[in-house]
Amino acid sequence: MNSSTKISTLEKVGYSLGDLAANLVFQTLVTYLAYFYTDIYGLDTGDASVIILTVGLIAAFVFNPIIGILADRTRSRWGKFRPWILFTAVPLGVVALLAFSTPDFAYKGKFIYAAITYTLLLLLYAANNLPYSALSGVITGNMAERNSVSSYRFVAVMFAQFFVQVFMYPLILSVGDGDKAVGIERVMTWLAIIGTVMLLITFFTTKERIIPSEDQKSSLKSDLTDLFGNTPWVIILICTTLIFVTLAMKGGAYVYYFENYVDGAALAAFLNPLLKSLSNMGLNFFGEDPVSAGFGLFNAGGIIFMIVGITISKRLADKYGKRDVFASALFISTVFILLFVVFPATSVGWMYLSQIFHGFFYGITIPLLWAMIADVADYSEWKNNRRATAIVFSAMMIGLKGGLSIGGAMVASILGFYDYVPLEKIDSSFQGQPESAIIGTKLLVSVYPSIPFFICVGLLFFYVINKRMETQIEIELNERRAKQDV
Repeated sequence: MNSSTKISTLEKVGYSLGDLAANLVFQTLVTYLAYFYTDIYGLDTGDASVIILTVGLIAAFVFNPIIGILADRTRSRWGKFRPWILFTAVPLGVVALLAFSTPDFAYKGKFIYAAITYTLLLLLYAANNLPYSALSGVITGNMAERNSVSSYRFVAVMFAQFFVQVFMYPLILSVGDGDKAVGIERVMTWLAIIGTVMLLITFFTTKERIIPSEDQKSSLKSDLTDLFGNTPWVIILICTTLIFVTLAMKGGAYVYYFENYVDGAALAAFLNPLLKSLSNMGLNFFGEDPVSAGFGLFNAGGIIFMIVGITISKRLADKYGKRDVFASALFISTVFILLFVVFPATSVGWMYLSQIFHGFFYGITIPLLWAMIADVADYSEWKNNRRATAIVFSAMMIGLKGGLSIGGAMVASILGFYDYVPLEKIDSSFQGQPESAIIGTKLLVSVYPSIPFFICVGLLFFYVINKRMETQIEIELNERRAKQDV
C-alpha cells in the first residue's frame, strides 16, 4: 500500500464526475425543492416545510450513521466504498425522477407521495454520496494530492451547479411549453440518465489505496468514542451544518427573490444590452422573460467566479494551510451576502456585483471543507491508531443533510411567517404579493443566511489542525504505513 501515490488526471476527472452526478440531484434540491412543492406541486408552505425538515432530519440522524457504519465494515474485491457507488447509481436516478414528478392525486395523496419519494431519495443519496465522499480519504494519503483531487471534484460540482441554477429554470419553461410540472419531469429524466452514467464512470476509474491493516479493526463503540473525543471533528460537524443551512436558505430563496422583490423594469433594462449581445451571437436561450433570464444570469455570475475561486484554492491552502484560508475567505464571502439587505429593488447592478464577489470568495472555501474532513479522519488515525473513514464522513453528512433540511424548511416556514402567497393563487385572484412577503424574500437572501456563516467563522478559531499540524500528521502517518507495507 503506497498511500502517497500520485493520482493520474484520468482518475481525478473520473472521481470528480461522481460529484457532478450527485450535484445534479443535490443542487436541484437546494435551488428548487421548496419552490417545486409550493408553486408547482401545490403544497401549502407549512406542509412543504414539514416534509423537508422531518424527512431531512431522519436522513441526517438515521440514514447517514447506518450507511457510515456499514460502509466502514464493507469488504469486497472492489474495496469498501466503490461498491456502494456501483449499486446505487441506477436506483438514485430513478427515484430522483419520481421525487420531482407530479401525479394527479388528491391533496392528501400528494402529501404522502412527496414524503415517500423524498425519503427514498435521501436514503439513496446517502448510500451513494457518503461512500463517494469517504473514497476521497482513501484514494491517497498525500495532502497536496488530496487538495488537488478536491479541486477537480469541486470544479465538477460548479459545473453541475451552473447548469441547475443558470439553465434549469428557463429549460423547464421551454421543454414544458410553459407548464412547469411537465417541464421539470422532462428535465429530470435526462438528468437521471446522465447522472447514472457518470457514477458508473467514477466506479470504473478510481482505486482505493489506503487500506487499514488488520490490527486497526475496531468496534462501533471504539469508533464512536474516538469520534466524540475528536475536537476538530466536532467543530467541522457544526460548521458543515451551519454552511448548508445557509446554502439551502439563500439557494432556495433566490427564485422567490427574483419573482417577488427585484424590480422587473430595472431588471429588464439592466439585462437588455447583454441579452441583445447573446442574441446576436445566436445564443437566445433565455428568451424574453426577464425573471428567468435575470435569475439564470445572476447565478451564472456567482458560479463562474466560484470556479475561479476553486482554481486558486489549492495554491492558497498549500501555502497557508486549509484552516486559515477557509476562515478568511468564508468571512469575506459572508459580508457580500449581508449587503443584499441594503439593496433597493431597483439596484440590479449592485446585486449582480455582490453575487460575483460572494461567489469568488466562497469558491475558495468549497474544496477545503471536504479536504478538511479527510484531514479529520487522518487526525483520528494519528491520535488513536485506528482509521474509520466512512463514519467520520457519515457524521459530516449528518451535518450536510441536517443543514440542508433546516435551511430548506426555513425557506418555506419563513415565507409562511411573512404571509407569502404562491404565484398561482396571485394569478387567479389578481392580487399582488403582500408587502410583508416581499420583505421576507429580501431577508431570506441577506440577514438570515449570513448568521450561520459568521458563527462558523468564529468556531474555526478553535480548530487546531493548522498548516504545521497538517504536515506533521502526513509525515508520521506515511511512516507508519511504510512500516505496515514492509
